[in-house]
Amino acid sequence: MTIKHIIFGIASCGILSAGSLLFTGCSLDQFPHNAVSSKNLTEEDCELLLTGLYNIVQYKPTNNGYAAFDICGGDLIRAGASSTGSVQQLIRDLVTPDSGFISGQWNGYYTALYQINELLVALNAMPAGARRDEMLGIASFFRGLLYFDIVSRWGEVPILEKPTTDDVAASSESDGWACVERNLQTAIDLAPEFTSRYEVSRQAAQALMARVKLVMGKTDEARILAEGLITCGYFSLDGFDKIFRGKDNSEEIFTFSNRTDETSVNLSGAFYYSRSSENGGSYVYMPTREAIDMYATEDLRKDISVAQQGSNNVINKYPGGELNSDPLPIVRLAEMYLVSAECYGRSLNGLNRLNELREKRGLLALPMPADDEAFLSAVLEERRLELLAENHRWFDLVRTKRFESTLSLEHKYNRFPIPSREISLNGLLRQNSWWANETGE
Repeated sequence: MTIKHIIFGIASCGILSAGSLLFTGCSLDQFPHNAVSSKNLTEEDCELLLTGLYNIVQYKPTNNGYAAFDICGGDLIRAGASSTGSVQQLIRDLVTPDSGFISGQWNGYYTALYQINELLVALNAMPAGARRDEMLGIASFFRGLLYFDIVSRWGEVPILEKPTTDDVAASSESDGWACVERNLQTAIDLAPEFTSRYEVSRQAAQALMARVKLVMGKTDEARILAEGLITCGYFSLDGFDKIFRGKDNSEEIFTFSNRTDETSVNLSGAFYYSRSSENGGSYVYMPTREAIDMYATEDLRKDISVAQQGSNNVINKYPGGELNSDPLPIVRLAEMYLVSAECYGRSLNGLNRLNELREKRGLLALPMPADDEAFLSAVLEERRLELLAENHRWFDLVRTKRFESTLSLEHKYNRFPIPSREISLNGLLRQNSWWANETGE
């Protein structure tokens, strides 16, 4: 489905009608509008439509959008009767130009992006004001988050910063990352101060920007951003059980509330939990033996991250099963410790940040690694332990150029292929360079 066809097709799904914005559900206990002309919005209209963005950005990427980097990163394998296949077979089966696993994410991201762009056009047409600027910052955060997800997966993609139904050619990957930076900087400048982990703040934008700067190799900038959040006073490392059992904590910077009355995104019920659990589950993916065994007995993350239900090994971070959805952390402080450690590199400061996190998780401090490569390996292993099933592993391997050697897969799997149907319907779009030779383009 091409971007243009996504836009026209949304009306039949009850989300967008021609010339109007339409949202269903909300995340902040308000009722968003059903349909409002995007050309004559009041501030109240924009408030309600902004509330709707929390919903649509949350659920449109689908369950696969929140699990893709774990599925393709080697820590998950098929569960149940299909569990005999290898990690490599799973990735080769799912990551193809004609796979619904790929096209569902693509369509979801661009559907959500269209509505963000419509709202940003309306906000920019309104008179300047403090709240209008905050809304611009929040919407820009969402656009930056979506483009982080899009560019990290596909690399060379159409960059849309205004609503359009025209065919659009792909931009370079560097232009894509520049788009992410630009939007997140607007969010840092304009979004409100942190008040709740369920609401976008400039601190959430700062955390996501730290991640982006790390990806781009701008380590000094990434470190400064991460350190700013570690020392700002809003956040501190907290109990791991609190984060993944819905308890108040000081660690989450931004999280989608993911309530059952407003979303179809249910990682636990759709993917991770089994029928043996109290809440049930369809048990599509399970952790590999290696992922289970990587946790030391004393690691406080172990029982929250992985568990056994009957004879089934399961991811345990999202215990809602089929009955309840679970919050989906997008950025949290532990990641900032790991970003800071990686950016400091093999140094006392870098090792201290790494060990501060390890000690909070019940582990002994590591000695200074022998060389830079060993230090990076230690950071990546800690990221793997800390962030399992939070959608990081594949891209961690890709950005550090360790994907092929770690998983013994071909070079092309460092990116996702652009969906074949998208290319057939968009006359200006070509397959990205990672997959072009494979598809004969």
